[in-house]
Amino acid sequence: MAAGKKPGTHHVVPSVEGGWNVRRGGSSRSSGHFDTKREAVQRAREISRNAETELKIHNRNGRIAQSDSHGNDPRNIKS
Repeated sequence: MAAGKKPGTHHVVPSVEGGWNVRRGGSSRSSGHFDTKREAVQRAREISRNAETELKIHNRNGRIAQSDSHGNDPRNIKS
C-alpha cells in the first residue's frame, strides 16, 4: 500500500499524462480519469459518499489541499 493512502480513503490526484485521476487509497489503478479537477472532484465525492470513505483532494504538486469526510470521520465529534 502506498504511504499515506489508507484503504478507507479516496484521492483526487494529478495524472502524469495530464488531467486528474480518482483513486482508492492504496490502489495503483484509477477509478476514473478526468480532463478537469472539477469533474474529478464531483465524481470522487459521489464515490466517497457511496463508500463512506474519507476524500483527499490533492493539488497539482501532489500535496493534500482539502479533505472531506463521508461517513468514516477519524475524529470523535460529539453532537
